[in-house]
Formats: sequence, C-alpha cells, structure tokens
Amino acid sequence: MAQGEVSYFGIRHHGPGSADSLVQALQDLKPVAVLIEGPADASALLPLLARPEMQPPVALLCYPEDDPASTSFWPFAEFSPEYQAALWAVGNNAALRFIDLPSSARVAPLEDAQDAAADETGAEVETETAPHLRDPIGALAQAAGYEDGESWWADIIEQNPEPGPIFAAIADAMTTLREGEGPLAEFEAKREAHMRLEIAAAREEFDGPIAVVCGAFHVPALQATRPQKEDQALLKGLARRKSTMTWAPWTGPRLALGFGYGAGVVAPGWCKHLWRTRGRHDAATLWLAMIAAVLRAKGHMVSTASLIEAERLARALAVIRERPKPGFEELRDAAIAALFNGEAILWALVEAELLLGADVGEIPPDTPLAPLIEDLQRNQKAARLKPEALERELSVDLRSESGLFRSTLLHRLNVLGVHWGKLTDAGRSRGTFRERWTLSWEPEYAVRLVENLVHGPTIEKAANGRLIQMISAAASLDALAALVQGAITANLSEASTVGLATLEERAAHSSECLEVLASVPPLADIIRYGEARKTETARLSGLLARLIVEGGIALPYAARDLDAQASSALVGAMRKADEAIKLVEPEQDVLDAWRNGLAAVLDGSRSTALVAGCAAHLLYEAGHLSAEAAAGLIARRLSPGTAVTEAAGFFEGFFSTAGQRLIYDEGLRGAVDAWLKSLDEEAFVAHLPLLRRVFSHLDSMERRRLIEAVLGRARRLPAGLTPTPDGGEAWRRHLDRLAPLLRGENDHG
Repeated sequence: MAQGEVSYFGIRHHGPGSADSLVQALQDLKPVAVLIEGPADASALLPLLARPEMQPPVALLCYPEDDPASTSFWPFAEFSPEYQAALWAVGNNAALRFIDLPSSARVAPLEDAQDAAADETGAEVETETAPHLRDPIGALAQAAGYEDGESWWADIIEQNPEPGPIFAAIADAMTTLREGEGPLAEFEAKREAHMRLEIAAAREEFDGPIAVVCGAFHVPALQATRPQKEDQALLKGLARRKSTMTWAPWTGPRLALGFGYGAGVVAPGWCKHLWRTRGRHDAATLWLAMIAAVLRAKGHMVSTASLIEAERLARALAVIRERPKPGFEELRDAAIAALFNGEAILWALVEAELLLGADVGEIPPDTPLAPLIEDLQRNQKAARLKPEALERELSVDLRSESGLFRSTLLHRLNVLGVHWGKLTDAGRSRGTFRERWTLSWEPEYAVRLVENLVHGPTIEKAANGRLIQMISAAASLDALAALVQGAITANLSEASTVGLATLEERAAHSSECLEVLASVPPLADIIRYGEARKTETARLSGLLARLIVEGGIALPYAARDLDAQASSALVGAMRKADEAIKLVEPEQDVLDAWRNGLAAVLDGSRSTALVAGCAAHLLYEAGHLSAEAAAGLIARRLSPGTAVTEAAGFFEGFFSTAGQRLIYDEGLRGAVDAWLKSLDEEAFVAHLPLLRRVFSHLDSMERRRLIEAVLGRARRLPAGLTPTPDGGEAWRRHLDRLAPLLRGENDHG
C-alpha cells in the first residue's frame, strides 16, 4: 500500500464482531495513525483507555464549564471497536486521535440543536446520526430477507470470519443506500466535513498507512473527494464554548438499547460473551453453562442431560432459521424448552443477569476528573463501598463512625439526585440506630454529579448549595420542613442553618392548618431520632412546640364544611401529626393545646363528619374520652336521627384505623350494631363499600375474632371458616354457613 493511503473501516458501535474484524484488519494494515470518530478536543484522553487500571465499560464525559447540565457522553465497552482500536494503536506506537466535531462545538447553541441532540447523548450509530434516513441497517436486512437489522448484522457482520471483504462490502452497501437520499441535516454535514478535514491533515502529517474507524454510515461521505474550501466554509463561524472532558465509570446495562441508549445493543452481556469466546467453537456451550450456573445459584436444579438437549435444540433452530451459528435468541428459546419446561416467564429469572450483565467500569486513580466525581471516589474509598450495577442490601449502624459516615454520604448523594442508595427501612422498628439501604449504581449518576458542579466542587458543598436553593424555592411549610429534615439527616450545617431560619420565619406567618400539621412529622422525626446523629434539637423543639400549638388552634376552623377530598387530606395530616406528637412527648401545655383543638373539632356543629370521627378516635386513644363516653358518642352520632352520609363519615373517621377496638369494646360494638340495624336495606347496601374499607385493615385472625365477638364467645366459628372483606361469592358462602349459628339452631364448635 502506498504511503499516506487511507483505509476506512465502517463499524457498528459496540459490535464484538466488528471489533474482532477491526483488530485483524489493523494487524494486517499496521497503520502509523489511527483516527476514530469522536470529539477531536478529547484526543489527549484516548491513550488512557490502554492503561491497565482502566476497566471498561467507561464513558467519556464532555461538558461546557458554564453549563455542566449540557453533558455529552461516549460510552466504551470491552467489545467496542473504537476501544479495541485505541488499545491496538497504543500497543503498536501508532498515533491516536479523535476526528469528529469537538465537544465544545457540540454543546454550543446551534440552530439545528434538535438534529444534534441524539448524537450528544451518545447515539453514535448510523441510524441515530442520520435522522432524515430510514434505518440503513434495517434496509439492508429487509433486502436480505431478515425481519430486523439486529439479526442481519449479527449473521453477516458480527460472525463473519473474513474482515477484509466485509469492510469493503459495508462501504459498498452504505454507498448504495446514501445515493438515493436527500441532503444531510446541517449538523451531520458539519460532522462529516470536520472529519474529512482531519483526515486530510493526517495524510499530510504522516508517512504511511492511516486507518479511519467510524460508523458505517459515514464511510461513503469520508471517502468522497470534496474541495477543502467547501468543508472549511461549512464550518466557518462554528460557535464554541469552553468545555471540560473526563472519563467516568459506566455500567453494562446502560449499553443496552432498552435503556434508551440510541447506539446501544440489544444484549450487552451476549456481546461481551461473543468477544471473550471469539475464535472458539464452544461459545454456545459456554453460554448454556452460564445459564445453568445462574439457575443453580438461585436454587434451581439443572441436569447435564437437559443442557445437552438444549444445545442440540439451539443448533437445530439455527439451521431451521438459516443462521450460521446459534445466536442468543436460539439459545434462549432452547433453554426455555429444555431447562424451563416451556415456561417462558421463568426466563426472566436469568434474563437481566445474562443479557444485560452487571459490570461497572473503573478508571485510573490519577485520571483528571470532574471535581464532584473525584470527591465521590474519595468518599467511596473511605466508606469502603464499591459501586455495583445489581442491587444489594446494606445495613448501617449509626452508632459506629463507619456506619454514620456511610449513611451521611448516601443521604448527601440523594440530595444531589444521585440515588445510589435507596433507604428502605430507617430502623424505626428495631431502634433508632439502624438504617437499611438498597444500593444500585447507574452510570447517569456521573452525569448528575457534573450537573451539580454549579453548587460546589465537593459532595458536601454541592449538597449544601443545592439544598439551600431548594429551601428558597419551597412553596409550602410542610415541604420546607421536609427539606430541613433532609439537611439535618445529611449533616449539612449550612443548609440546616438557612432552613431553620426560613422555617421559623415561614411558620410565624403561616395560617394554613394542613401545612402546619404536615410540617410536624418531619421535625418530630429529627428530634426523636436525632440522637444517633448527635443533632442539636433544642432550637427545633421550641419550633415544633409552636407548630403543634398553632395546629391545635387552627384545626377547628380548618375542619368546617369540607368536601370529600379536603376532609380526607386533613384526616391524614391529623393522624400523622398525632403520631409524631406522641413520639416527642412535648410539654403538658403543648399537648393540652393539641387535644383541646381535637375536642373543639368534635364539638363543632360545622365540623365535617369524617374529621370529627377522626378527632374522636384520637381523643379516645389518648384516654381523654372514656369507653363509656365513646360508646355514648358513637350511639348519638350514628343514631337514626342522623343523616346516613353524616353517620357513615363519622363511622369511617373513627374506625378506619381502629377496627380492632370493636373486637374488645362491647360498648362501641353495641353502638355500631344499633346503627347498622337502623339502616334500611337500600342504605345498608349503599354503605357496604364503606364497611369493607374499614374492616380491610383487619387481618384474617382479627376478622375471625370480631365475628366470634358478635356471635358471643360461647359460639365459635368452625375451624377454617374465615370471613373475607369482599362482597363476592366467598362472602355469601360464609353467610350461608353462619346462618344456623345466627339462628341458634346448631353449634359447629
């Protein structure tokens, strides 16, 4: 080959077959320079891919310094052709650089930003970078008689052992496809113009063969001869912004098409398997062995005979479907038939683990990073928490320094929208010193950290800054209280100080009862469980006491003449506030103010029945309403002289969380019996849904005990007979069997 001659290798991004063919072709060509489709201003970072500490999948992140939220990313997997080309170039001392539009031009405000959007999110596949075209791979597949482009590409390209002719055939096919199409979108035209100019500059710079690695769609345009002046004119005046670039860990699942990545592949786990078993004849056997290993790890028995049968079936399916080798579809169908007894739903047990994988990349410790990503890595190392793609449980003991450090880090990341850890159990049932988290790392968390650079360069500073911004924008008192709770839980002193001051000021001017009541639980939670975090609660206690008193004063007025939605919301806030007040055990005068408010609701002639019933229940539970008084109250509020809707509302407000009381309290039970007997048939049927809602809180044993209490302790239900809360056939069968007992004719006990 003559010196300076350029060879073009059209690849499919993240195609293991393309990567294998490319490595063979580079080895044959031995180019002095390797040019890769990618942001030209990130070329200096390319050699880092060859560092032994760099473990893919990883992604190149590029973002403008004045707008970190406009982040672009380019993922690289072990089986990505571009990644393998970079490894070959570094290993063979060839020059290595990107040739596409620089990232600073990609994030500039362009008129055709919509055209650029797909590519700026990493969608560097032929069908995504040419939105004006039909799917070129799909068109080739349809012409060859395939149903979809994925299967065609896998058979013809990914599993073809002859790399040279394949790249020439791809170029010819793409040339034919592009000949009949109209002009490119402006952004795409600029990209190809920039790549042509970079290739021309490389031809002048290097003496020897040059390899260009790009998406197959671009090959015809890059091979075409065009005057450089035309390309330069097209790029003239291209707006640019100062940008920053770095590497960040990525995950296997985020290379999949199903996760919204336009240049992704259907099954990253299968692509990784193809790459690692390239050149072997037992790839299908090894894949089935992986399926068996996953199933056995989940406690399922898998025999060797079944695996042998699955392999035979997969090969037969490949022949029937006229495919050169069994693909993951044939192996999946064979596994379902031979290992899952034809139950396709069981495939879901192994599908994600096998097809998507759980890989999380790693980057060298001395890689220049975005400050927040760098700080996160320091914190992860200090906390001894390694990011993993699959979910895992983490139990945290807040009494230990390490446990408190882990909890604080995860809470701060949540403030930044990086939900690496999701709190599933704050340990309330096991004491005040434990938290249970579910951890699962997603690659977009790196992007979110970049977006939060506007708030500060470290996790702590950024979390403080973002929370202060959220506090200033909080529209209601309860939302503000929740933010203050988050600030204190995450040990963010600056945000806590600002939040408390804002909360005190807002509370002094708030007269909205629902807001006041909704702000009580988060503050009570801080006081009750703040001991484990060594939280200073004196200032909070005074504020909480004031809110409780204000809530008690405002409650009787807020309870008047409400519609169904408003009364339900107020009842929910009352119950949560009352539970929180019990937790903190405030001073007696504060407690009296709250309960006086409940009593005023109960006595108010305009109080909505549902709210009044809730107030009665809370007073009854607190011992401020005796059993006798409660029974008399129920009898009056459910008497025949009361409108059915009013009686039903009071009944629901009192018993929706206290149905168990009817098991043990004869007075209450008698009052309810009297009300039910007073209803005519039409009213009774109309209120059956209400009764079902109330008694749905009872478990099967409690419902059984309630029936026994109604029938009398001497008459017990037959063994195995448990009432159900629905109104279907099962309920009617129960009533039929209970009829003899109700009439006293028979005793099955």
